[in-house]
Amino acid sequence: MELSYWEIKTWLTNVDFTVIGSGIVGLSCALNLKYRYPKAKVMVLEKGMLPQGASTKNAGFACFGSLSEIIDDLKSHTADEVLQLVKKRIEGLQLLREILGDRAIDYQELGGYELFLDSDTALYDQCLEKQDGINHLLYPVFKSEVFSWKPNQFKFGNIKPNYSFNKYEGQIDTGKMMDALLIKAQKEGIKILNNCQVDSFSEDHSTVKVKTQHFNFSTEHLLIATNGFASKILPESVKPARAQVLITKPIADLRIKGTFHLDQGYYYFRNIDSRILFGGGRNLDFKTEETAEFGQTPIIQHKLEELLARTILPNTEFEIDQRWSGIMGIGLQKNPIVKQLSNRVYCGVRLGGMGVAIGSLVGKELANLIE
Repeated sequence: MELSYWEIKTWLTNVDFTVIGSGIVGLSCALNLKYRYPKAKVMVLEKGMLPQGASTKNAGFACFGSLSEIIDDLKSHTADEVLQLVKKRIEGLQLLREILGDRAIDYQELGGYELFLDSDTALYDQCLEKQDGINHLLYPVFKSEVFSWKPNQFKFGNIKPNYSFNKYEGQIDTGKMMDALLIKAQKEGIKILNNCQVDSFSEDHSTVKVKTQHFNFSTEHLLIATNGFASKILPESVKPARAQVLITKPIADLRIKGTFHLDQGYYYFRNIDSRILFGGGRNLDFKTEETAEFGQTPIIQHKLEELLARTILPNTEFEIDQRWSGIMGIGLQKNPIVKQLSNRVYCGVRLGGMGVAIGSLVGKELANLIE
């Protein structure tokens, strides 16, 4: 790609900070760098036309984990680690709301629900048994009981008579959130280059040389916020995880309101614009869904449609309007990786499917690694 004198001078000369990835983490990082260093040239490189990965493709859950998810986390994390995870998610959500404002992201605290299929007796009984213990664990954060039980007020089909309710869970409009972040970044003078994939980078004593598919340039510091795509340019332990999603056409008199979890959070749905947005099913085929490629598979799409018809909208006619997928970054541990990799290279990745909750905080922590 031929570049003019003006292009090189304006965009690619004297770059202080380069952030790879224009999702929640990348833009939050860039904004925090600009606040700390107002005169610095901050540039964001994004491989897609819009932010790739999950930031513009997620379900818009402002959540910190369902009852069964937290119980499951305690199998691989200590009680204190789980408490710290929840605290980080709450802090991250609060930070996102403070940065953009509730109106800009259409934040609504309608509560979160966890449904249990008739066949999920063991999981249902476990949640009944352990709810008090989880409420006790989370009490230092919320100063009240988080989880309670509610009857099946939304008339879902083929589920247990009660579901777990969390009054602190909310929802946002993902598109409005990312649009507001992009506008804010541009107002601060942050340069964002789209359709610009980073192929490799190398570091010497004074700069980081970055090679993209279109051009090469140098930057004083490189910050990597590519989450699910991190393994393509980093040796860190981050695996991609595809999440398939669909949304119905508008449904007249839709009374379902809130965010809903099913099967330990592997399925999730919500109301938006008189529609039902429904995603998940990765647990049906973990191996195939461990991919950075977008797309849908029949096994998962059929299951989503079956659950829509049998459980979520059992007595309601509906049509599917759109289908898409997003790429998350996961690992054996749910703590994100935020660290300095070398003298001038840093990363903030592996958000574990909680990007809306912790993305703003991870971006701030990533920026704060620069001293």
